[in-house]
Amino acid sequence: MGRVSQAQAQENRKRVVEVASQLFREQGTSVSVADLMKAAGLTHGGFYKQFTSKEALIDEAVTHAFGELTERRATALEDNDGERPAAQRAMIDGYLSARHRDSPADGCPAAALATDMARDPGDVGAHRTYADGVSDFADWLATDDQDGIVRLCTMLGAVVLARATKDSPLSDEILAAARAALAPAP
Repeated sequence: MGRVSQAQAQENRKRVVEVASQLFREQGTSVSVADLMKAAGLTHGGFYKQFTSKEALIDEAVTHAFGELTERRATALEDNDGERPAAQRAMIDGYLSARHRDSPADGCPAAALATDMARDPGDVGAHRTYADGVSDFADWLATDDQDGIVRLCTMLGAVVLARATKDSPLSDEILAAARAALAPAP
């Protein structure tokens, strides 16, 4: 089998990062390299041609996931004519939805990767990216009346609990209660 072009190698790397970003959010960072490469449609042997280690891939996948979150915030602003309070409300409503609860692979990396980041303190790059992403999201959620960290903690905690209780009526109650708690003051 011949060598792949540099452009194809870059495309393969991008695909691996995107797939890893989704799989890590859905299944955690303990997904094996073999399973990850299979999901990307590539061979296990090609992994180390692209990445120095699994930790290097985790770093890139976390960066990619938070990049997607940043894009969603920008889209929310565009969709709401640049009105930040309306964009925040749209993000909160989407975040605290059954769709987000049921789709961690495409969802917020802060919620999906929290336990992995807590369990593996050795991955310095991913931890820094995660902390920066959480801080940026909290800053974006802040209002004159509500602290962004409190809003994010409410949202993230609600999603984690709603996912953990997904097959019970409590799950929807948790999401509704968090949406109500974050509703603008009258």
